[in-house]
Amino acid sequence: MTGSTTIARAKRKPSRPLSPQAMFLQGFFKHPVMVGSIIPSSGKLIRKMLAPVDWENSKVFVEYGPGVGTFCRAVLDRLAPDAKYIAIDTNADFVAYLRASIVDPRFSAIHGSAADVNAIVADHGATHADYVLSGLPFSTLPAGVGDTIAAATHRVLRPGGQFLVYQFNPNVRNFLTPHFPRIDHAMEWWNVPPAQLWWAHKDMPGD
Repeated sequence: MTGSTTIARAKRKPSRPLSPQAMFLQGFFKHPVMVGSIIPSSGKLIRKMLAPVDWENSKVFVEYGPGVGTFCRAVLDRLAPDAKYIAIDTNADFVAYLRASIVDPRFSAIHGSAADVNAIVADHGATHADYVLSGLPFSTLPAGVGDTIAAATHRVLRPGGQFLVYQFNPNVRNFLTPHFPRIDHAMEWWNVPPAQLWWAHKDMPGD
């Protein structure tokens, strides 16, 4: 190896970590079926989606498809000090990014499938989740996967818990109704693209 080559290599600056926006864009192009939008969710969508959450009684909060953490920081700002926040993503790049960028003892980023949510929650020492948030594009998931995730989510939620879903395709209701008899719906127009918001309730016994 020549001295000039050594000097040239020494002068190279280490590559900068990707910004959240660049990470999100990269994830969309690598896994378009699993990432619902090319642009992260707006602040208005986040606030509206989380508005019904009873934070004092939320001890286990789960998110499917957290991406670069657009919702993560908003949830952690509201979550109780003794709560757990479990973020599950099939994209290893997103999981690595979240583990490096979010340092909080309440937070765990898991590389896995939402279909395995019951086992993942149990691995974290909990018997159920109080809320599950999802931005997964149900309508583009492989056949049967959306139904499996909806069923697993109903099982993992405590009675009185909620499945919070934001989508750009209204067909997500077809995945929710077989498992959740009570579903609230709204639109958030200040988002690109405008988003469908769904709050699916797991009823208490006797309801």
